[in-house]
Amino acid sequence: MAVLKLLNPLNGLILGCSLLAQAQAAPLPFNPESLKLEGELGSFQSSLTSEEVEPGLWIATIDLVSEEAAQPPNFTLKWQVPSVDVHGFWTPTNSIDKVSYYKSRLTSRAANRAPVLSLYSLAGKNRLTFAASDALRTLNMGANLIEEDCEFHCYLEFFSEPESATKSYQAEVRFDLREVDYSKSLGEVATWWEQQEGYTPAEVPAAARMPMYSTWYAFHQVLDADTLVAECERAKPLGFDAIIIDDGWQTLDSQRGYAFTGDWKPERLTDMKGLSDRIHALDMKVLLWYSVPFVGKKAEIYEKFEGKYLRDWAGQGTSILDPRYPEVREYLIETYKNAVTDWDLDGLKLDFIGTFTPAKGADLTAEDGRDYGSVNEALDRLMSDVMTELKAINPEIMIEFRQSYIGPLMRKYGNMFRAVDCPNMAVVNRSSTIELRLLSGTTAVHSDMYLFHPKETVENAAQQLLNILFSVPQLSVRLDTISAEHREMVAFWTGYWRANQGILLDGQLEARRPHENYPVVLAHGDEKTIAALYAENYLDLEELGSRQFDVVNATSSDTLVLKLPAMEEVTIVVHDSQGKEVSRTTQSVGGLASFEVPRSGLLSLSK
Repeated sequence: MAVLKLLNPLNGLILGCSLLAQAQAAPLPFNPESLKLEGELGSFQSSLTSEEVEPGLWIATIDLVSEEAAQPPNFTLKWQVPSVDVHGFWTPTNSIDKVSYYKSRLTSRAANRAPVLSLYSLAGKNRLTFAASDALRTLNMGANLIEEDCEFHCYLEFFSEPESATKSYQAEVRFDLREVDYSKSLGEVATWWEQQEGYTPAEVPAAARMPMYSTWYAFHQVLDADTLVAECERAKPLGFDAIIIDDGWQTLDSQRGYAFTGDWKPERLTDMKGLSDRIHALDMKVLLWYSVPFVGKKAEIYEKFEGKYLRDWAGQGTSILDPRYPEVREYLIETYKNAVTDWDLDGLKLDFIGTFTPAKGADLTAEDGRDYGSVNEALDRLMSDVMTELKAINPEIMIEFRQSYIGPLMRKYGNMFRAVDCPNMAVVNRSSTIELRLLSGTTAVHSDMYLFHPKETVENAAQQLLNILFSVPQLSVRLDTISAEHREMVAFWTGYWRANQGILLDGQLEARRPHENYPVVLAHGDEKTIAALYAENYLDLEELGSRQFDVVNATSSDTLVLKLPAMEEVTIVVHDSQGKEVSRTTQSVGGLASFEVPRSGLLSLSK
């Protein structure tokens, strides 16, 4: 069957799919002298200085000083820029709406998102990216489009949530107006954070970068040791190297909620060490779930911590521990140390850390048994100590956190970031994983567990995996309920992912058109580019020159249209969604060409 069809470059259909070159507007005007600090500073004196560290890149420094220790004042840094060649905004909120500017508001703290916002052009070029150095304390930021002047009124609000008393405070704000890809600007913000004292990311063990099977969507709280071992026996040949045992192992209650959390006794999986040994015998790693802040109202230890809770979560039947008490931190750390040691665990999934927030009007002093006044500072101490203590037991320990606790401080406590829960939502999973990739540096970014209905077509089921191709796949499907064709698809694409892990995770990531949820994503290695198309079936690869290309067809079409560099003696191979070879030819290519590629299939071009 003919695979390649040369196309007339004047063909209207092709031109309609082309990305036409657009002239870049001049950089947005930025005058550091226009920066304004607003707020009642009380006993604090302020200073605001700025420096252009390279053309188009500024660092502003805010200093507050008080003769006597006092609660830091609520103040806001404000400035504005014209809305010229701005077509979307980017924040680490995993929102699929990046064009409604009134939704640009972001709240950041140690365990919630990260303090960065980017305005970008239709071509994906940076117009203004601004970020704050303080990722520990609560900070509000946004870029409001005001209709009266059609300008973005930008702001960074500090200490909207009270913190404990201090005599001084300093923060830097990074303003990037350079004409670079928005992704480059974001990546450099991540590097900027990494270089700050106390923000060094944790090392990432090789096992944290391999596909994993999760019990959550497949089993929820109804877990059984023999069933889990059997599921691991099915998952391992498909390419999965670890199992994450989620909620349910610690309680016989299956009504969801968290009323029975906090004791952390293996009531349902009673022989946890035996289960761990059986899974290790299959050459798979074992990670175990914990909801870190929760002590349920029906837990045996609930009264032990009476008076040492931040607040209640009545709807879930639990209270939130206060990490400012040293005995709270000690209990949690010892719980995890004992589990890792006694049950020979390879990692922990530490959940719900974002709920460590004080109640309104909380006492923020280091008194009455508290050795910290600030909840954020106490959380930093807790999670830093958890990682230190667990690494002393197992230097290769894996720690997973879930969106939205994925900021630069979280990178030093954990080495795996997972996308927010989005079961059977391929587009959301794609958007969430790509956004994590853009800001997470070398931290292993995992998908939310992909799943599909047993009666789903193979091509549609494959979409769940193809949409998270540029992250570490997690799967949560009852493997004994899906068809042999489904298993072939999972094995093929997981095998492809493993073979190309170096490019997919470590190559130069190019995620186009974030306001359309990244319909084109590419990863560039030294000699090979992997591209995935999720909407339109056209891609211009000509400017990349002669190299190997893999193009994943995650569109609704059975035809891909590519613009290729001139290359001779190119081997062109097409596989379907289950890995079956559909066609193979060797010929010259160059310019526009169409290829017949089945939905959820793979096109490979190599010399």
